[in-house]
Amino acid sequence: MKFDVKKDLKRLIVVLIASMLMAINIKTFVRTGGLYPGGVTGLTVLIQRVCQLYFHFEIPYSVVNIALNFIPVYIGFKFIGKKFTIYSLIMILCTGFLTDMLPGHVITYDTLLIAIFGGIINGIVVSLCLSVDATSGGTDFIAIYLSQKRGMETWNLVLGFNVIILAAAGILFGWDKALYSIVFQYVSTQTLQTFYRAYQRQTLFIITDKPEEISEMIFEISHHGATLMTAQGAHEHKQLHIVYSVIGADDAKRVILKAKEIDENAFVNSFRTTELAGNFYMRPKD
Repeated sequence: MKFDVKKDLKRLIVVLIASMLMAINIKTFVRTGGLYPGGVTGLTVLIQRVCQLYFHFEIPYSVVNIALNFIPVYIGFKFIGKKFTIYSLIMILCTGFLTDMLPGHVITYDTLLIAIFGGIINGIVVSLCLSVDATSGGTDFIAIYLSQKRGMETWNLVLGFNVIILAAAGILFGWDKALYSIVFQYVSTQTLQTFYRAYQRQTLFIITDKPEEISEMIFEISHHGATLMTAQGAHEHKQLHIVYSVIGADDAKRVILKAKEIDENAFVNSFRTTELAGNFYMRPKD
């Protein structure tokens, strides 16, 4: 496990900023609105409220959250990556302790506004973590493990876990909060998809006179291969070369710009891939 001072210091600073934002979001929006975020964070809030309402004692956020993250953190160390897990653990610990220590400030009591802006902040926080190869913990570890190591679709698993939390919250504390929590989670997901694109796929069709150079460039940038095809223009009946490749959406812009540098007359058609079956390279976590 090697450390790069500049790179790892940047990762640490981003993780600390993300943990601060997450703690502020929980104290300012989540608790004020009585909402239940997705994953282990939502389960932690639910357990806290059950203890407070039914057993008449308060349990610190950090205690519950760290306990619930024990198995996911073990999975991270064992199967995903040690540095990745270390930074994720820093995120979990800092978020927990800051949530317990920071005072709560009420900005608004409007639950819809709380759900929208709280979801935006939550999506930004998760995006920040993922951008430096870390997570906010919980189901993120399990989702990454199943998708990278087992090739399994994890969306239904995470969705099912969140449905259980919202159902329990609705039964115990009222369905209005559970429904607003769905708005919170939806806004958070949309924000995440906007700011973090590494798990999105982009399909490229590039018509070029330099197919070999462009296919090599695609591999150098994205570590994805390409398929070379020949075609015929309908108007001039000229033989054409087509480079076809599916890459990560976060690499698409660099690949397209580089393709135009290699062949200024290249014609590039790029569109988002919503479903993909087969082997697809994903950069391993460190």
